[in-house]
Amino acid sequence: MALSNSLTWRARRLYYLMQRVTGSMVRRGLRGTVTRIAQEFRHHAKSSPTWAMESLDDATAPPALPTSDAPQVSVIIPVHGKLDYTLACLRSIAHHGAKAPFEVIVVDDASQDATHSVLSGVAGLRLLRNPRNLGFIGSCNAGAAAARGSYLLFLNNDTQVTPGWLDYLLDCFKDEPDCGIAGSRLIYPDGRLQEAGGIIFSNADGWNYGRFESPDDARFRYRRDVDYVSGAALMIESSLFNRLQGFDTRYTPAYYEDTDLAFSVRSVGRRVIYQPESVVIHFEGISSGTDLHAGVKQYQVVNKAKFAEKWAHVLVRQPSAGSLIEQAIHGERPHILIVDALTPDASRDSGSLRMINIMRLLRELGWRVTFMADNRMASDKEIAQLGRIGVETLCKPWSPSLASWLAREKHTLQAVLLSRHYVAAPNFDLVRRAAPSAKIIFDTVDLHFVRELREAQHTGNHTMMRQAQSSRRREMSLIRACDVTLVVSPIEQELLSKEAPDANVALVSNVHEVFGRRADFAPRKGIVFVGGFGHPPNVDAVDWLTQGIFPPLYAARPEIALHLIGDIPEPARTRLSGPGIHIHGRVDDLAPWMDECRIALAPLRYGAGVKGKVNMAMSYGLPVVATTIASEGMQLRDGESVLIADDAAGFVAAILRLYDDEALWIRLSDGGLDNIRRYFSFDAAREALRKALPETGPL
Repeated sequence: MALSNSLTWRARRLYYLMQRVTGSMVRRGLRGTVTRIAQEFRHHAKSSPTWAMESLDDATAPPALPTSDAPQVSVIIPVHGKLDYTLACLRSIAHHGAKAPFEVIVVDDASQDATHSVLSGVAGLRLLRNPRNLGFIGSCNAGAAAARGSYLLFLNNDTQVTPGWLDYLLDCFKDEPDCGIAGSRLIYPDGRLQEAGGIIFSNADGWNYGRFESPDDARFRYRRDVDYVSGAALMIESSLFNRLQGFDTRYTPAYYEDTDLAFSVRSVGRRVIYQPESVVIHFEGISSGTDLHAGVKQYQVVNKAKFAEKWAHVLVRQPSAGSLIEQAIHGERPHILIVDALTPDASRDSGSLRMINIMRLLRELGWRVTFMADNRMASDKEIAQLGRIGVETLCKPWSPSLASWLAREKHTLQAVLLSRHYVAAPNFDLVRRAAPSAKIIFDTVDLHFVRELREAQHTGNHTMMRQAQSSRRREMSLIRACDVTLVVSPIEQELLSKEAPDANVALVSNVHEVFGRRADFAPRKGIVFVGGFGHPPNVDAVDWLTQGIFPPLYAARPEIALHLIGDIPEPARTRLSGPGIHIHGRVDDLAPWMDECRIALAPLRYGAGVKGKVNMAMSYGLPVVATTIASEGMQLRDGESVLIADDAAGFVAAILRLYDDEALWIRLSDGGLDNIRRYFSFDAAREALRKALPETGPL
């Protein structure tokens, strides 16, 4: 009996799927069809404990909703019966709230149950009641007409929201140029993924990308443009919704209205964006059922024909019904794969920040960006951080090996960027062989052999000297073999023009937002050093700072505190601790120290490239005392944009001079900010990328 029931369920599911794909699709595009069928029978994911749901057996209404009289967002929930689902939805909203001010409008579409009487007692809820049944579209349009918010968020009553549900959607409109619609990642109650954005094929068939997959899979956790998002959780600007005259009533009572709205939004030059950080649980089928031949659900077939007729001129440019899913979702955008040693984390090091910002720029310039760490590891935080800027992360346990991935995606790639010589060297031959048409870009980050050579000279270490020579041979070999080499410093660019005159070497330096000086001189106090122990020059610098520089400074001015920020292991913390020294470790946000300290320090005695700690401080208008090594390659001028000292006594003198001289402090602050704007801002990096990569795509 159980087996029979299982087979019956599978047969129904297969029948349902085949309603979504045409016979011609089976004949012309078997691979794409089989891909979608296979998704139906994947192992079910387990529900995440972070998505705890409200019980449908709880018949209580929330006593009040955390709404606003001056809402930025109007949440519109159309309902027709199903009071238990509506109450659970409202309780989830009451539980999680939002940072942005919002209002909740429930449009009661002539419900026959106790919906109106029960919801009338919920404080803060705006309850509208249609005099007759208008259907989903009529109710949504009625709610929009009454809304006071600058944004509308249409939400099904058979949903439950999770932390950040509303604010993450709003972020899309702040972060993404021309965002017209933002939609949530929809999850089934059993924990499977329901939708990660929608695809429309040329025959007007739709498909929910990722259906029945694991919602944790990194493939579904990055922002991207999509054909449509489900009206179960859809945000749009009120002015744009009104300009487009709302949901098109030709689709009354429901189905295809959200897809039609998305196509209308795209037709006026705005974008439809899938936002995975906004997670909404959706009990699909509760409102309209699942039978394509009965009830409201039958309009899915009827309205598909209406949609196909209205948008015939656009559908001819959509992927064919037999297209592979992975190709259908990305379109014709140029594709770049980036491989680095580790998945970048902006709070870990300046190299991570530079890589993240380069990926932001590449995506802004029209690229599809895919990232893989050499060890294929990535934390949830790192996946989310890259997903927020529209970058797909390839990582365990979801992605295949680099070789397998290249075999599948080689025809989509225009470029592969290999970062750091010890990552580029072992992967170069594989990439060249597997994706011969892709340009290979070698990002040095800094010239490792220069840094190692300077460390060897500083320490007198003969083993390090041999290592530096070995690194030099590997790096120079890669520079000659790759299509483009990126360096961060004009000094390194000049060095390579002599060492490898035939190589294509481009300058793409650090990239920083210009935060500006946000606090005056007088209230600031203390000095700060930023740098983790994962980078040998930082280890030497902080040892010299705490043992050679700070003791005489503290003796002269004990009120000046030293703040150390960065990954510092426990044994080192014990060694570095002392009077006036505060060790904070790694922090997610440097802003408090950049805004509240009076001076940033960069006492590096060896190294290469451009120093992110110097750039970062200057981007906040925080003056820097640095060594010559720490300030090289940055077009800085001593006394105008930085103070330079190369011995302990000179360093102490420079700190004391700057700490008490407000006029000098302001001059250096202004000079540092001007330096960042001219050489290290997004505008400067954008232009550098255009010049550096002229043949890899539409830059």
